[in-house]
Amino acid sequence: MSLTVYNSRTRQLEPLIPQQKDIITMYVCGVTVYDFCHLGHARTYIVWDVVRRYLEYLGYDVHHVQNITDIDDKILKKAQQEQVPMGVITERYIQAYTEDMARLNILPAKQYPRATESIPDMIRLIQNLESLGYAYASGGDVYYAVERFPRYGNLSHRTLEQMQSGASGRVDPEVSIKRHPLDFALWKAAKPGEPAWDSPWGRGRPGWHIECSAMVYKTLGASIDIHAGGSDLIFPHHENEIAQSEPVTQQPLARYWLHNGFVTVDGEKMSKSLGNFRTIRDVLNHYQPMALRLLILQSHYRQPIECTPNALAAAQSGWHNLQQAAQVFDLQAFSAKKSDCDAEILAQFERAMDADFNTPAALAILFGLAKKLKHFDHEKRYGEVNDALATQSYQIWQTFVYLTQVVLGLKFDWTQAPTPEVLTLSSAEIEALIAQRQHARRQKNYAEADRIRQELAARKVKLVDQPGGVTLWEREP
Repeated sequence: MSLTVYNSRTRQLEPLIPQQKDIITMYVCGVTVYDFCHLGHARTYIVWDVVRRYLEYLGYDVHHVQNITDIDDKILKKAQQEQVPMGVITERYIQAYTEDMARLNILPAKQYPRATESIPDMIRLIQNLESLGYAYASGGDVYYAVERFPRYGNLSHRTLEQMQSGASGRVDPEVSIKRHPLDFALWKAAKPGEPAWDSPWGRGRPGWHIECSAMVYKTLGASIDIHAGGSDLIFPHHENEIAQSEPVTQQPLARYWLHNGFVTVDGEKMSKSLGNFRTIRDVLNHYQPMALRLLILQSHYRQPIECTPNALAAAQSGWHNLQQAAQVFDLQAFSAKKSDCDAEILAQFERAMDADFNTPAALAILFGLAKKLKHFDHEKRYGEVNDALATQSYQIWQTFVYLTQVVLGLKFDWTQAPTPEVLTLSSAEIEALIAQRQHARRQKNYAEADRIRQELAARKVKLVDQPGGVTLWEREP
């Protein structure tokens, strides 16, 4: 089975066939650095990190680029509120973003182009659009003429009549002179006290949408394999990127458009305006970073995900189980490569991931391996394990750690001391241990008898000794 992905532009599952045999070019829309990252950012960047990791697992050289928007109305508003230069705000939140992503074990992109470093590229693109009749100047601003581009709306599957002006939330409240209500700003005339750059249309700054078109071309070329981001970017941002780029290059901006679903709270999209906004830092004050990563990967990337305290607590418990399984052998000695892994397990994992990056199905395989490893650990502690079973279990462990940590990016804590086995004992196993304890007591081996009592207590089994040598037991909650 080959990898298939859901292309938002065609609304179909399609085989992923890169333009170059062993290289995949991938552009992910990045953050606007005016505040701390929220759970929506966590989901977006964890999802595309796993996509990148899996493509690299398949053998591709992934040229992963993610922009940084460091000039924007929201940034300027924050700077004005704090009465500091714009750069103070952007550097603060770029640093915070970097720290948050590192805690979530998200691989750095190969390049992070900044909007302020790409102004000449944007001006050249706007000039090209103007010369081709797709852009026009008005009152010091420059606008894109959406009616000139017949395919406008193909990505979002809307007509001009169905679209609404200002869907990005970035349109100035002032009324602009535009030919069509949906025409959007490519260049904005300078305002007093705001940063500005020289241009053929006077001093000003770029519009939001033009940034990505210019930076895609600058870093990856005219046509890329994958363009990814949150589903809220389909319209107008990604729609506008296509309109800006394709008339100039005469090529598809991207062959595959991939979008992840929203994070919801009580059934509603998480946003500041609804008052249900939670930063990554706030969540990680209460839950482990890998628990949050696990929660996100337990849902298919295109579906909405409900992020509640109960869901996070359950994910934390699930992560604890995976961590226990990883400690069955010495994690610090782990050095396995793909070639060291069990081929049958790899095939099962690939079938799951090849179906549009189905991480829930992939995780189900890994939890099944964790159960096998914990059972082996139990047998090793309380029974006899032959060499063949030990060798088989070690390869399962190598495969488990490799797929969990290297491919899904769920990073185990290698310094954490192994935790005691907590598999639930069957009634027969409990009775057998009690019989062993009674035998030890008859032999006056009280140390062994105490050890068995403690072991049962650790497994939440309480013993009650009765007169006449009878021992009753009950499970504790």
